[in-house]
Amino acid sequence: MSQRIHPSALVDAGAELGPDVEVGPFAIIGEGVEIGARCVVGAHAVVLGRTSLGEDNVVFHHASLGAPPQDLKFHGEPSQLVIGDRNQIREFATLHLGTESGGMVTRVGDDNMLMNYTHVAHDCVLGNRNVLANGVQLGGHVTLQDWIVVGALSGIHQFVRIGESAMIGAGSMVSLDVVPFCNATGDRAEVRGLNVVGLKRRGLSTEVRSRVKSAYKALFQSGLKAVDAVAQLRAETPAIDEIDAMLRFVESSERGICR
Repeated sequence: MSQRIHPSALVDAGAELGPDVEVGPFAIIGEGVEIGARCVVGAHAVVLGRTSLGEDNVVFHHASLGAPPQDLKFHGEPSQLVIGDRNQIREFATLHLGTESGGMVTRVGDDNMLMNYTHVAHDCVLGNRNVLANGVQLGGHVTLQDWIVVGALSGIHQFVRIGESAMIGAGSMVSLDVVPFCNATGDRAEVRGLNVVGLKRRGLSTEVRSRVKSAYKALFQSGLKAVDAVAQLRAETPAIDEIDAMLRFVESSERGICR
């Protein structure tokens, strides 16, 4: 192994570092931390608790990972922060451990970009290829699926779910679930249309995008209640994965959906 650990860094003997890991000046790696191959932990970054990082992650200077959750019900339970591969966690971002009421795990998938000052609270679950711009704040138990963009200075209320390929406009306050492929903006956030650019970037065909647009109109512009719109779409729309994802998301919503 060819680890590169700066002499001023503090790496606990109980931490496990994979091959080719780089740890910058004055960084702190606590007991029980696991860091996978080729990860970089920048200057003054702090990684504590039962935190595990996969491979090829970059944790920029002054980021904080694995601190106790900001939850008064937390009393030192052995909860975790689990981070996948190839994530970029930028300056002053904070990611906290899970809690007993949330399954004991805060989880981040692969290929995510968490920009400066983002906060991922206890028991959040992030999928893959999401972008959280500067200052985004996630409350506890928030779920982000895949391919989501959250604009700068947005706040996501606890227990809210954001569906795949959704886009949240900058400065939004999101208190209800956002259906996949939609664009939601405002305080409190409302659906403003489809995330057309995001659908194209994912490479969805013209036909699929057209069907998603039709499903969007049925859900949000037909005047039907959500349950009735879902029933109509299931009865009349040819089954494709993207529409099924939208309908299952609506059916499983506990907080209600942004309209």
